[in-house]
Amino acid sequence: MNKLLKSVFTPIAAGAMALSTSAFSADLPKRTLCVWDIVGKSGPVASQMEDYRLEAIKWGVDLELKVYTDEKIAAEDLKSGACDAAGITGLRAREFNSFTGTLDSIGSIPSSDHMQVVLQYLADPKLAKLMTSGEYEITGILPGGAAYLFTNDRTIDTVAELAGKKFAAMDFDKAQAIMIESVGASPVSVSLTNFGSMFNNGSVDIIGAPAVAYNALELYKGLGDNGAVINFSILQLTAQIVARHDRFPAGFGQSSREYAWNQYSRAMEVVNAAEKSIKPSYWLDLPQGDKEGYMEMFRQSRLTLRDQGLYDGKMLSFLSKVRCQKDPALAECTAKDRE
Repeated sequence: MNKLLKSVFTPIAAGAMALSTSAFSADLPKRTLCVWDIVGKSGPVASQMEDYRLEAIKWGVDLELKVYTDEKIAAEDLKSGACDAAGITGLRAREFNSFTGTLDSIGSIPSSDHMQVVLQYLADPKLAKLMTSGEYEITGILPGGAAYLFTNDRTIDTVAELAGKKFAAMDFDKAQAIMIESVGASPVSVSLTNFGSMFNNGSVDIIGAPAVAYNALELYKGLGDNGAVINFSILQLTAQIVARHDRFPAGFGQSSREYAWNQYSRAMEVVNAAEKSIKPSYWLDLPQGDKEGYMEMFRQSRLTLRDQGLYDGKMLSFLSKVRCQKDPALAECTAKDRE
């Protein structure tokens, strides 16, 4: 009898809840959330943002979700007002908020453990003022995982061997081209829509990409038989929600940031699964001594890019404190030119 009642009333209860939510959201202001997902509507970001949309009803907004496969268009639609908020990469978000946009700076967040500490701090209401820049507010930050170097030649395992190699540089991120030139490689302008295909067809020799791109962009085609994924994080990527704060009720941003922080583990499950999906033979480890040298090289690059106005000094200083909190013995912690 209990099973019969359950089979009858469970669908009714679910339907009633859906109707109740729909009725409630009908009275709320409607806003458009534009989300970039490299896979499209069936991708992991779009799926997570659908749950976010339902949660936003509690914060007083009925969001319409629009999914883009071209991030540039999503960002342009945010600027034009066609979108009230947009979910984009931290690299792209830098133009809306240089503080949070500097999270995705080279070598500044060495691992996911560091990222977890950083994002917990940034969700604190005490830092809310730093989330707003002009008409835009960062209303959520999620981890995107480490960016690794994918190369079609596994003999490239030192900086010296980068000389003359064609290295993909995102067309909207000036910092990438500057760093690539500094190690003697040749930057080739790419976009998020074509960098995978350019690697796969040999137009570029090296790209920086997260593990989630391996299957989504079929990067194994570009790796071929002689390629490698350098098992060393060059930076930790983020996904950020950028909102026009005057289009949302008071308190929305903080509620949203706290919700995003609580989704950290879920986001990392996607990242970890993607890293495990990479063919083991493609991973190429670097000697520990080389890694330490590269971290100092990255630090010097960050200082240069800070002085050129491309990285935010306040964020770099904050990230330095996190690194030294986790490992006080680091040479940078007592350096005269510490960030």
